[in-house]
Amino acid sequence: MTSYESAVDVQLRKFQKELSAGTVSLVLLAVLAVAVEPMYGYQIAKQLEGVDGGVLAGKQSALYPVLRNLEAAGLLASHVEPSISGPPRRYYRITAAGREVLGHWIEAWSATRDSVDTVLKGVPA
Repeated sequence: MTSYESAVDVQLRKFQKELSAGTVSLVLLAVLAVAVEPMYGYQIAKQLEGVDGGVLAGKQSALYPVLRNLEAAGLLASHVEPSISGPPRRYYRITAAGREVLGHWIEAWSATRDSVDTVLKGVPA
């Protein structure tokens, strides 16, 4: 690999990290909004691995601080249940406030995506 290719790879990883940081909360709320029942972190991580070839998947440990922050903001609620196969599990569900915020975030995401798509239209890849 040349130093140019290495620099391009570094910039791509940095850009992907920045994009991910801005979308994790949105994606977590969306996953929990459509969940039939509360989910624990590992379940959420596995579900994200299955979305679009795992593009949204990241380090599982990175999800937990975001889940805690969303809970502290009142957008998620959680409870702990014992597990027969290991330590107790914390199950998360979206709250009414979380659903309301998610609606606004979806609108903001859609507007941002549409604006970016408009700018990128016609730019050679």
